[in-house]
Amino acid sequence: MPVLSIFFGIIIRMWHDDHPPPHIHVEYQGFEALVEIQTGEVSKGKLPRKVAAIVSDWCHVQRQ
Repeated sequence: MPVLSIFFGIIIRMWHDDHPPPHIHVEYQGFEALVEIQTGEVSKGKLPRKVAAIVSDWCHVQRQ
């Protein structure tokens, strides 16, 4: 799966033809989650609270 970004140990990946809704795959120190791009919310899996907030902010910046 192509890597879009790596920062603070967070790895963000995305397939261009993955299932809806548009989302990213996030990995961080053994945690894995799917995060919806439009809302920045974790839709599946789990992330530490601070990491989820950072990823949500990253989604917001990428939508602009």
